Amino acid sequence: MVPPPQPPHQSAHTQQFLSTVLSQRGPSALQYTEDSKWLIRQHLVSLIESYPSLQPKTAVFNHTDGRTVNLLQAEGTIPMIYMNVTYNIPVVIWLMETYPRHPPCIYVNPTRDMIIKRPHAYVNPSGLVATPLLQNWIYPSSSLCDVIKELSGLFGLDPPLYTRQQPPAPRQNPNPPPNHAENMRIQSNSTGRPAIPPRGGYDQSPYGVSPSQHRPQQTDDPVEIYKKNAINKLLESLHGDIAILRKNRQVEMEGLINAQSMLRQRDEQLSKGVREMQEEKEGLEQQLQMVLMNTDVLEGWIRENEEKLKINKGNVNVDQVFEPVDALSKQMLDCTAADLAIEDVVYSLDKAFQEGSIPFDQYLKSVRALSREQFFHRATASKVRAAQMQAQVANMASRASHSQYAM
Repeated sequence: MVPPPQPPHQSAHTQQFLSTVLSQRGPSALQYTEDSKWLIRQHLVSLIESYPSLQPKTAVFNHTDGRTVNLLQAEGTIPMIYMNVTYNIPVVIWLMETYPRHPPCIYVNPTRDMIIKRPHAYVNPSGLVATPLLQNWIYPSSSLCDVIKELSGLFGLDPPLYTRQQPPAPRQNPNPPPNHAENMRIQSNSTGRPAIPPRGGYDQSPYGVSPSQHRPQQTDDPVEIYKKNAINKLLESLHGDIAILRKNRQVEMEGLINAQSMLRQRDEQLSKGVREMQEEKEGLEQQLQMVLMNTDVLEGWIRENEEKLKINKGNVNVDQVFEPVDALSKQMLDCTAADLAIEDVVYSLDKAFQEGSIPFDQYLKSVRALSREQFFHRATASKVRAAQMQAQVANMASRASHSQYAM
């Protein structure tokens, strides 16, 4: 059944209303994210164009935790074909804060003379609707038109509302007018017919007619029933397959996210290792340069001394083989040699005294004199070492300044 199109002026009024309420700011603003308002507007416009009996409006929604939010809703009736007769089911469609990433919240809204069928496959006692498409909502392909179309077909197979059984009224006129008798017969019908919304409670739906205008046939076409059942089973199977596919894709996505996190950790570890290896390489290159410089110095010293050895024909003075670089080095060498020599003499005196080669008083005088001399040599060596350290620091500072100027 294809619903009639919405009049152009009514469609323009709906679009203007949605544009106004969705652009509001301040305390009365609707609780939707900015990136979803355009899609919400498109969904509602398409819904109202397909089902003019539904009208959008803003209302306050009370959450179970006590929060109240301003939301959009579509209230009205949706068509339902039951036993070849079209009825209108009153519903309220709430677009929650997370819409359209999550499904809408749909309630069947019975009037005073209607009751909800218990139990019902898709409507709980409070009127909340739960269909396969709502339970397997897929963003952004799912839409309100698809939900209402599915809901109309499911309600046609199993109506959710029935007329409340009224107590018999006292008969005042034994011969009432024909129209009044027909209306009473329709309102008191509670043998399985779906309820019809009262004419004053909701806008009259353009989709169908009431039983007073068209009497249903006594029997349904078996082919049509088979088609409806087959379509319903196919829809349920399709929704089940979609749910399984979505679950598998979520598992795969979680696995890929975990793999991505692990790869990032390994990338950080590899980057850290590469940096450490680069630093180690630079240190080794510096050490290599130092070794090459020392090698050049040693090779030059060897060449120079080989020439001296050839000139002197093997007669080399051992004390003149190593020449100090500067005066401080020469003084340091003399002090160190004298210190070590005095150490050897003291050791020899200890050994001679233990063997009884020298008397005790001579041993003490010799050790005292040698210790005094050794003290002066060590003090001189300490001063020379401090002077050499200062000279090295000054040399390094001059090299650093030269390198900066070169850069």
